[in-house]
Amino acid sequence: MPPNDPTVLAPAPMGLRERKKAQTRAAIQRHALRLFQRDGYSATTMEQIAAAADVSPSTLYRYFPTKEDLVLQDDYDPLMAAAFRAQPPEVPVLEAFLAAVHQTLAGISPEDREEAVLRARLSFTIPEVRARALDHTLSTTDVIADMFAEHLGRSPRDLEIRVLAGAVIGAILSAQLFWIDDPKADPWEISEQALRCLIDGPAGLTKG
Repeated sequence: MPPNDPTVLAPAPMGLRERKKAQTRAAIQRHALRLFQRDGYSATTMEQIAAAADVSPSTLYRYFPTKEDLVLQDDYDPLMAAAFRAQPPEVPVLEAFLAAVHQTLAGISPEDREEAVLRARLSFTIPEVRARALDHTLSTTDVIADMFAEHLGRSPRDLEIRVLAGAVIGAILSAQLFWIDDPKADPWEISEQALRCLIDGPAGLTKG
């Protein structure tokens, strides 16, 4: 299957129950983000979010155990992993990862893109969310290390694999900090440029 084949991101068919659960989760998160923007993160309670989403508090907590989860949770890691594993084995690992990121971002709707940008901004600007974001980042690093190890036939515990996964996370975080400071920047384009910088290495740097 070619690296840019969009069919690699075709989701597995979901039953009615799964679709309803996904819709409920997305609606809750959307209402939460709206309230965070309007009233502020600290001033917004879980009860207010449940009321805005027209669900019970117990339902809210079932989908999002903490308020921080309303900012940090998304379904992109599994999509990225599926796109990466669909890359041909002969493709260099970082090129395969860049292709997977491109396919994942291309499959996100404009509305979901706006929410993803907002969640990223909140994760950097709200202290309690930023603290939890570190755990989320470490989990994503593990996911990337597992993917790279599988692609290369190595152990995810190998130092080289961990360093490579950490370098990718560093590039992504650097991209986020860049476009958070520049409202006019395209987050997706900057993220792909950051990964390209990592692939090109020092040889890709020129004097300004």
